[in-house]
Amino acid sequence: MTAAGPVAVALSYLLGSLPWSYLIVRLHRGIDVRSIGSRSAGATNVLRASGKWAALLALLLDAAKGAAAVVLARSLEVGSWWLAAAAVAAVAGHVFPLFLGFRGGKGVATAAGVLALLVPGAALGALAVFVVMVAWKRYVSLGSISAAVALPLLVGVYWLSGAFRVDQGVDSGPALLAGTAAIAVLVISKHRANLARLRAGTESRLGSSPPTPEASG
Repeated sequence: MTAAGPVAVALSYLLGSLPWSYLIVRLHRGIDVRSIGSRSAGATNVLRASGKWAALLALLLDAAKGAAAVVLARSLEVGSWWLAAAAVAAVAGHVFPLFLGFRGGKGVATAAGVLALLVPGAALGALAVFVVMVAWKRYVSLGSISAAVALPLLVGVYWLSGAFRVDQGVDSGPALLAGTAAIAVLVISKHRANLARLRAGTESRLGSSPPTPEASG
């Protein structure tokens, strides 16, 4: 085994750990974004702390670091399983960032950047689920959770339909399915408190202030 695979995973984790949301709010308001709102270093909480343009910048940068991790892993010509592991590592870096004491965001934007390059067809389907759920219920957390649940199901459909490439004679479907399932688990696990509030009817809707810490962000 060459070192390219482990190197890709390590570098992807470091890319995911880049704390853009934290830095944007720190530079704009001089505070830790994790001290307010949802206590999360993510674009939704940046919206509460610094407004829509800062949130848009955070969203784009968080998605870009996920996409960069996939580009990096592919440039190292790693196999499908190492590529999937690097994708998971980038999202894990955002959720458990080295540079913020392992207290980061919920991984949604970074996952979106990863998946847009890793499984673009399934990513579009998951995005459609997110948009429909947020437009219908106005819960960002519900949209994120629904998209995460839909993602591995969509990847499974693509795999069974034979839509994925075969790289170097190795079917990439199982690796992509395992990787996207792991990303979905990461995202859903970070929304446990949101799930509890959704069941209780106390979750904050888009555009309103969160009634308690740990809202989606």
